Amino acid sequence: MIAADFVVRGAGLLATMAGPVPRTGAALGDLGLLRGAALASAGGRVVWVGHDRDLETHVEAAGARVFDAVGGAVVPGFVDAHTHLAFAGNRDDEIERRLAGASYQDVAAQGGGIVRSVRATRAASVAELAAAIAGRLDEMLLVGTTSAEVKSGYGLETAAELRSLEAIALAGRQHPVTVVPTFLGAHEVPLEHRADRGRYLDLLVAEMIPEVGRRGLARFCDVFCEEGVFSVAESRRLLTAAREHGLGLRVHADELASTGGAELAADLGARSADHLIHVSDAGVRALARAACAATLLPSAAFYLRLGRFAPARALVDAGVPVALATDVNPGGGLSPSMPFAMTVGCFGMGLSLPEALSAATIGGAYSVGLETEAGSLEVGKRTDLLVLRSERLLDLLRVGAPALRAVVKDGRVVVRDGVRVRD
Repeated sequence: MIAADFVVRGAGLLATMAGPVPRTGAALGDLGLLRGAALASAGGRVVWVGHDRDLETHVEAAGARVFDAVGGAVVPGFVDAHTHLAFAGNRDDEIERRLAGASYQDVAAQGGGIVRSVRATRAASVAELAAAIAGRLDEMLLVGTTSAEVKSGYGLETAAELRSLEAIALAGRQHPVTVVPTFLGAHEVPLEHRADRGRYLDLLVAEMIPEVGRRGLARFCDVFCEEGVFSVAESRRLLTAAREHGLGLRVHADELASTGGAELAADLGARSADHLIHVSDAGVRALARAACAATLLPSAAFYLRLGRFAPARALVDAGVPVALATDVNPGGGLSPSMPFAMTVGCFGMGLSLPEALSAATIGGAYSVGLETEAGSLEVGKRTDLLVLRSERLLDLLRVGAPALRAVVKDGRVVVRDGVRVRD
């Protein structure tokens, strides 16, 4: 008999997402469904998954906490693979300008955008940033996110970037959501280095990246490889240095124009290329060959009013591992909701509901290197799951409707009926 301390029973439908990772092609739509299911957990890890009728035969659940799903569906917790939570201040006026017709590039050219958030973030303490990050993680947890990648990138100087990463670590230690930290010192060239951008590149390579690696403050290094930000050649230099200092690689690629960012990510063995709104056919093929995740951010394209979305259908059909993420940030990623990202992914990018759910769970886990820990409901993985109010997975796309009965993290109910549960 398998001992358990937490059990979910009465699931009308359970999406295990079990199987090889990364999921590509037709496999992306295979949710590994079980009907009339139950799941047992011990010490925050899944120890058994099967039919409810077989639970007593295999599991010793005396004394275990039991959650009755009442026929609702059970799915893995969402893994948000791209967020910018480490910032202070807001850019609400810029959003109003975009609503009036200004483009992202227009706002940036007039001194707005990322550099606006830099001023406020540099003035914030570690404690202040950690509190802000924790508040944003609370919003994400309430709508089902149980793991999230969190980037720095609004400090753009050594001390401020290190404070941001320290704040990310502090918030992660104090919050149920599993946090994967990413160093994004190459988010933009700060104003004080615009006259000599080479000086900032040297600072990143010679000081910031080595210190982040030495202190173990980040799992990944990211770069905004884009026209007017960092070129492919500059991005290659930065990412090569990051790899030498033990950091995994991620790339903001081909968001506003086709620059070859996807090809760079594939060539360097990056775990993920993100955005990809203007990815080339050659870039799609390169990502498929390299098994580099395409982390797609449909909510950002929606809020930025870019007029197009990443070619999700072409990426899936080419065999690229696909993830969905929110891109929560002060200027364009306004929603912390993975269900909203899934909804735009389906109705804006052409994903099916099973593909979107897979991309929001096991696809996201692969993107951030958590595929052995999260993203599916399999023996040995974290007991991170969502219990829906009904058996209908389509309820996840009814944005604003209360679809979740409970959020479970590491075998504990942390959200019940839309309210955070604290021990």
